[in-house]
Amino acid sequence: MKFRLLFFTTLLIFCIGTGCAKNVRLGGQVTYSDDGSPLTTGTVCFETDTYTARGSLKPDGTYTLTSVTQNDGLPTGQYRVSVLNAVKGFGEDDATNIPLIDPKYGRGDTSGITFHVTPSSNRFDFTVERYKAKQ
Repeated sequence: MKFRLLFFTTLLIFCIGTGCAKNVRLGGQVTYSDDGSPLTTGTVCFETDTYTARGSLKPDGTYTLTSVTQNDGLPTGQYRVSVLNAVKGFGEDDATNIPLIDPKYGRGDTSGITFHVTPSSNRFDFTVERYKAKQ
């Protein structure tokens, strides 16, 4: 409970100091690089060393980022991008989960995807490679 109170107090101070009202509301679409079909499951994360915004993928591969409240966006700046939980069978028995994308996309520092968010930018589409089992 104390952690939550400290977290939200810190967040409120951050928002007052940086002007959360100036956040950029954004989203985009994630598709496979080989055929352009949408990635239909997972969570897209935009992160810096101090800030993270996330958005769940919809069946058409689109996402909208949320950092504190629904669709509130994120501050301008350079972000690393990752995609989490992009597996078939997520939430079921871990043994039955099948990765859908290359594991490098699971971390912002290994995905190779970065975006610079500006007040005039609000759509960030990108592609991912399918998972290939080692033979």
